[in-house]
Amino acid sequence: MVKIGNAELGEFPLLLAPMEDVSDPPFRALCKQQGCDMMYTEFISVEGLIRDATKSVQKLDIYDYERPIGIQIFGAEIDSMRRAAAIVEEAQPEVLDINYGCPVKKVVCKMAGAGILQDIDRMVKLTDEIVKSTNLPVTVKTRLGWDEKTMYIEEIAERLQDVGIKALSIHGRTRKQMYKGEADWTLIGKIKENPRIHIPIFGNGDIDSPQKAEEYRNRYGVDGIMIGRASIGYPWIFREIKHYFETGEILDPPTIHERVEACKQHLRHSITWKGEKLGILEMRRHYTNYFRGYQHIKPYRKELVTMHNPSDIYGILDQIEERYSTKVVSHS
Repeated sequence: MVKIGNAELGEFPLLLAPMEDVSDPPFRALCKQQGCDMMYTEFISVEGLIRDATKSVQKLDIYDYERPIGIQIFGAEIDSMRRAAAIVEEAQPEVLDINYGCPVKKVVCKMAGAGILQDIDRMVKLTDEIVKSTNLPVTVKTRLGWDEKTMYIEEIAERLQDVGIKALSIHGRTRKQMYKGEADWTLIGKIKENPRIHIPIFGNGDIDSPQKAEEYRNRYGVDGIMIGRASIGYPWIFREIKHYFETGEILDPPTIHERVEACKQHLRHSITWKGEKLGILEMRRHYTNYFRGYQHIKPYRKELVTMHNPSDIYGILDQIEERYSTKVVSHS
């Protein structure tokens, strides 16, 4: 049984990666329904939190059906991180996660996210201070290193464990790689082989099928897998992996009815959580993903991303279901 603090995650948990503008409550609800064991909020700016910025504070919204859940923060200043940790604690997640992996320039240039991989001592000190300042279990998500010459993740894992983190999620790329090339899990496997390491180690990067999840679980010995981009518009990835682990069989892909119903649920929840105008606007980025692989879907998608009335959008979704109800599409 994998545990973080008091949260029991199962024998081999599947985690939803924190993704900006993706892993919000509407999307997390779908992933939970499909078997995700542990989820994280979108990453939250500590500066936004301590200044009570609306967008940052709203990301603290968590619901009982999502548990266990982690709230992820990013920042570079110790005082701000401590103050933000206190705010997070009030929201009562199971876990406080620190983002040391985001490669985006506007985050990195402030020495936050993956930027801190340029100063490992600072990373360790910052983590130590946060662990001491909160009663929540603290976990970290990071990358192999800043670039191919500074892949110090084995040292980082030991030092972060020594200051008290309870789990470590590692994306198998450097910051320099961003999301390009193939994720390399070799060093993640080496960390699992290190007899000094006793905290759970979760691997992240390029897991997009049940077969690959099984291969990487066996090859690298990780305690669980974190899934990001493969879940966007396809929350069924969690149930498919679990089914494959249990039976060795590939599940049939979701039907057009399941896709349309998931899309409708996502939209309804988005409107409830963000308000009609913003909920509809921010849902537009998801339509392509829900119907990826369907031929001649473009005209429908074009309508979906220009409509402002929920009933009109539901009408188009009904048309999609009617048109494609006899077609079978494989997830690619």
